[in-house]
Amino acid sequence: MAVPTSGARLGPTSDHARGLMLAAGAVLLISFDALLVRLADAPHWDIVLWRGTLIAITLAVWMLVSGQRLHMPAGRRDRWLIVLSVIMLSGNTTLFVLSVSYTAAANTVVILAASPFFAALFSALFLRERVPLRTWLAIATAMAGVIVVFGGGMRGGTALGDFFAMTLAVTVGGHLTILRRFPAVPRLPLICLSGVLAALTALAFANPLSLSAQSYAVIAVMGVAQMPLATVMLAVATRYLPSPEVSLALLLETVLAPIWVWWVLGEAVPPLTAVGGALILMTVAVHAMLALREEKT
Repeated sequence: MAVPTSGARLGPTSDHARGLMLAAGAVLLISFDALLVRLADAPHWDIVLWRGTLIAITLAVWMLVSGQRLHMPAGRRDRWLIVLSVIMLSGNTTLFVLSVSYTAAANTVVILAASPFFAALFSALFLRERVPLRTWLAIATAMAGVIVVFGGGMRGGTALGDFFAMTLAVTVGGHLTILRRFPAVPRLPLICLSGVLAALTALAFANPLSLSAQSYAVIAVMGVAQMPLATVMLAVATRYLPSPEVSLALLLETVLAPIWVWWVLGEAVPPLTAVGGALILMTVAVHAMLALREEKT
């Protein structure tokens, strides 16, 4: 039996298995994000500054080693869209930290799970893509789930954090729409630039040299290991997996993130968040499975 060499091309089954392992590993890493923000126990602008700086430095080193470069589109309008994508991505870093700081971690990740439907809505509005009926139904159902979560936030005094999470879901959807418009543009340079922009934005409000040793250690884990590694793994996984499978994998973050926060810090999931979250999770899962079946057919 022939043994493949290191340069041998993997078959479709091996490629798919590799993609699943990479996606699962990336999502597992991402699921600790809310817990690490909590454990950093630092002012949110300090977290944003150090997190953005360390992610930018780590990914810059990775790109130097791997030889990745940013290739901008030719047209001026297209270039401005890429700049807008970087601004949105920078805002995502800030909004996530702000949301976790002002509301339950479960609220943040549950509302964020609706972001693919904002991407579908923006694709229909700006890219003139045909959105199937099942996606419109999924958007309506997911919005109902978000409203339920917001209702719980109004009662519990976490409406500001929920608002940040909702804004985050919208900007993630916008960012994904722009990336869909330019599939050939490398993703890692955009994430690196967004880290620089997030750090510069936070600089005016932060006091970065006043943190405890624990805060620096936790933020270093986030900025040097957790987020850069998850970003690279997820970027590679998308080469082998169709987008519906990636969406299904990302649902694990919505389930795991509140579990880690509850397990370590004892933060319970608010009752209405559990109801709205179940509705959103079920909607995303069913929609992704229908899309996957349609793509395979």
